[in-house]
Amino acid sequence: MNTVTAALVGGPTIVLRYAGLTIVTDPTFDPPGPNSYLVKTEGPAIDADALPPIDLALVSHDHHPDNLDTSGEQVARGATLALTTEAGAERKAGFKGMAPGDVVTIDGPTPVTVTAVEALHGPKAIAPLVGPVIGFILRAEGWPTVYFSGDNALVSVAKRIAKAHPDVAIAVLCMGAASVPTRGPVILTLNADRAAKVAALWPEAAIVPVHVDGWAHFSQRRVAALAGLSAYGLGSRVIDLPRGIETALN
Repeated sequence: MNTVTAALVGGPTIVLRYAGLTIVTDPTFDPPGPNSYLVKTEGPAIDADALPPIDLALVSHDHHPDNLDTSGEQVARGATLALTTEAGAERKAGFKGMAPGDVVTIDGPTPVTVTAVEALHGPKAIAPLVGPVIGFILRAEGWPTVYFSGDNALVSVAKRIAKAHPDVAIAVLCMGAASVPTRGPVILTLNADRAAKVAALWPEAAIVPVHVDGWAHFSQRRVAALAGLSAYGLGSRVIDLPRGIETALN
């Protein structure tokens, strides 16, 4: 298998090198400080103006600033292709909307398919309040299959994804147990317990925690998230991405 690399920018944002493409996930590049109703506590490890040309932006949803902020939107617009939800594409001109099950093929020496998959940003009962979210599956011949969860909080959703896509070899999981007062005591992204159950769905996959730093509403941050995964015996499978440093994922 060819080597996939990623550099952590912060929050859910990584710069991924995959099958000749440079890909950014949920781009957030604003400086720290209040951002709408959320507070960003740490700036990006890689400035937007220091990025290489971006071929593909994977935006799990556009309506929360910890997944797409003002500078991040400009990064996404500068990409050759920016993918997001159907609702997001209606709000963001130039983005391509996808629903779970939709597939986009990116031509090149090694064609890459991007499949949109289901995500629920908290319990099903509050889905109308938090809005639509999707995840993504990346595939290319000779490359490991990559899953980017987006802000999915439910193991039941991941079970359906694993049934349809059992070949995932690298799972990039948005964790952090995000919680905001307006949504009550529920968590809106995976905590370590749930992430461990998701990891068990792909027993051989590398697990890459993201969305565990940089924002005040993440209630289970990096140290606690990693400790929780280690407690489930997943330490050897977990890749703790250092900020701003390109790191091999396989």
